[in-house]
Amino acid sequence: MADEFIKGLTLFTLGGLGWITFGGWYRTPSYYDLSQLFGPAQGVNSVYDEIGVLAGDAFFWLMIVGPIVFWVLLPAGRQLRESMADDAAN
Repeated sequence: MADEFIKGLTLFTLGGLGWITFGGWYRTPSYYDLSQLFGPAQGVNSVYDEIGVLAGDAFFWLMIVGPIVFWVLLPAGRQLRESMADDAAN
């Protein structure tokens, strides 16, 4: 269980750092603006900027989905598989 926890924590940390980095570059027009990191993309003029915005969105979803997979879905699937094996043995 410890390896699933650290994998989920790693994905959460990497996703969060990437999302904050790309969000700070492309989605934060001002330090005093209330919609930091969630506002519309600013100054997207080239393909590289579009890739940066897409990478920020990918890091956000990695931050959300990664821990859910390793902390909820995999242990639940393992528990379900053990329960089904116990039922088949009886």
